[in-house]
Order: sequence, then structure tokens, then C-alpha cells
Amino acid sequence: MKIFIDSANVEDITLAASLGVVDGVTTNPSLIAKEDVDIHTRIHQICELVDGPVSAEVVTTEWEAMVEEGIDLSAIHDNVVVKVPIGSAGLRAVVKLREKNINTNVTLIFNPSQAILAAKAGASYVSPFVGRLDDITLPGMDMVRDMVQIFQNYDFTTKVLVASIRHPVHFLEAAKMGADVVTIPPQLLHQLLKHPLTD
Repeated sequence: MKIFIDSANVEDITLAASLGVVDGVTTNPSLIAKEDVDIHTRIHQICELVDGPVSAEVVTTEWEAMVEEGIDLSAIHDNVVVKVPIGSAGLRAVVKLREKNINTNVTLIFNPSQAILAAKAGASYVSPFVGRLDDITLPGMDMVRDMVQIFQNYDFTTKVLVASIRHPVHFLEAAKMGADVVTIPPQLLHQLLKHPLTD
């Protein structure tokens, strides 16, 4: 299972990458807004820190504009994966970006049917949000289990990237289920290292 860091903070990403276990990074407009820096500058900085996929999200909602924005974001660095929201506009954008050999991460996935459609449209990754389902008393990890099984059933090349991970149990369950990737906040990575008996 690959581990991505969910952050746009250079210091946090640098520290996490120094541990030798970080395979990529996911960002979103909210994370970048906290950094008070231009998105192009920050995404390029992150790509220079981590030699792996770096998700950069579109902010437009119309599919043609998503494609234009995705092309612009992908030009920042070869490692950029364009993050688009699930929906008809998002799927149309994924199809066009795939035609241009631009990798995509379809985000805000909340059920396996959405993931199937994203995979069939050509998404490189799908991001199920487990913590947000847990917040409304639905078992988010059940969704991940179903996605992994379905993708194996049909040999989809799309990767299941588990997002909105809130605690170490989510991390471990994702690994046991065979998820391709988990993206976690930097503080959770350090929490995974701790155990009272180790201390």
C-alpha cells in the first residue's frame, strides 16, 4: 500500500518525506489557501520534494473549464495528477484529460457506484472519503472494501486512494482490505509510529 501525505505545507511534507515512507502527496484548494501562496508555486515545490504523484485540484465546475484548468495544472510538473470532483462534468473532464495522457484523481467519492463510473471514464485514482461517511454514522471503510473487490473483479487499472482518514484504525483497515493508496495528514503519520510499549 502506498502512503500519500495530505498537505500543502512544505515543512510538514519535508519532514514526512525524510522518513522514507512517503510515495506521493494530495492537496486541495483549502489546504493551499492556508499557505498563502500561489498554487503553481506550491505544487511545483511539492513535486520537487516528493518523487511521486501530487494531486492538484481544479476549482471550476464546468467540464470544459475543468479540462483547461487541468491542462494548466499538469504543465506545472510531470508528477501532477489533476483532481476533479465526481459528477457528470467531472467525468467528461476525465475523458478529455485521459485523451491528453493526463492522470486524474476523481474525488468526493461516497459510494462504489461513483467509483465504478470514474474508473470506466479513465480515472487514474478514485478517492473515497471514509471519515466524512463516519461523521454521518455510515461505515466508510465498508465502501472501500466494496470498491477494492469490484475493481479486482473487473481488473480496473484505476487505483483506490482512501481519503479522509481520521485515525490509525482507518489506516490499518485500508491496508488489510488491499487499498492501493491511503492519504493521511502529517500528524497521523507520526501517530502511527507511537505505542506505549515501544516507549
